[in-house]
Amino acid sequence: MGQVLRRLHEVGIRPQDFIGFPINDYTRWDERMNNQHETEKEKIPAAALNTGFPDLANLPPELGLEVLSHLNATDLCLASCVWSHLANDELLWQSLCRSCWGSVTAYKHGRQGQFTFKQLFMLLDEACLTFNSDPFEGIQYLTSKGILDDRPIEIARFLHTTKRLWPNKKLEFLQQRTDVLECLVQLQNFQNQFLPNALRKFFKEVSAPRERGNTLTIMIENFSERFCACNPKLGLGKDAVFVLCFSLIMLSVDLCSPHVKNKMSKREFIKNTCRAVNELSGDLAGHMYDNIYLAGHVAPKDFTS
Repeated sequence: MGQVLRRLHEVGIRPQDFIGFPINDYTRWDERMNNQHETEKEKIPAAALNTGFPDLANLPPELGLEVLSHLNATDLCLASCVWSHLANDELLWQSLCRSCWGSVTAYKHGRQGQFTFKQLFMLLDEACLTFNSDPFEGIQYLTSKGILDDRPIEIARFLHTTKRLWPNKKLEFLQQRTDVLECLVQLQNFQNQFLPNALRKFFKEVSAPRERGNTLTIMIENFSERFCACNPKLGLGKDAVFVLCFSLIMLSVDLCSPHVKNKMSKREFIKNTCRAVNELSGDLAGHMYDNIYLAGHVAPKDFTS
């Protein structure tokens, strides 16, 4: 009887509405409700009752690998605890390696059975952490493991395609290895780029030195040569681009530094720049001024403080 009363309460029917009904009618009604509940439960598909994550081992290998291909290295290592065969697949780890480190010598020469791509990923990750602490030890670590050849062009490609390296640590390394710096600049593509934008791109790749000394001069010399090679129809020579780069840096400091109260006007910049670079038109100089004025410093983290 208590069960019947609970059923009535669930459906919103008061027991007093049935006063005078025989007790066996309550019992039959209770049985009908139980049968109806069981019938509705049987109609629910079994797949709907199972809401857990599907076991990748039960899927075709292609689908399982496709699912795991969207994981990062940390999650893939965790997945290998459950799906060891799938999560340790060489293609997955090769894709992760190439997405993080675009160019290392080990890709070209082959690993020759020394290590799997998963092991290669761990070694490269350790090398990046070491590089961001001491760049020379980081490169030494790679060369000692046979992952990277100690040649300027190979090191430059590694620096160019690896986004995990800190720009200031790159600069620290390149200040001592100017041969690598020359190769690194040659890997840049400045085709059809406005000079201030190309200079920003270059200083984003490698931090500009805070001191305006020999290192900055070497960097601008290499940049100027590469910029002219990428834009032969620009009508400006290497020396002209070299002078313009320093003019843009000085203008950036003048316009962006809070310590400079009397800002250089557009007319003054055009006059001074055209006097220093004879082949430069006034319109082009004016566009350069507008670019710095609107887009900001060519190397905002290095010269404005």
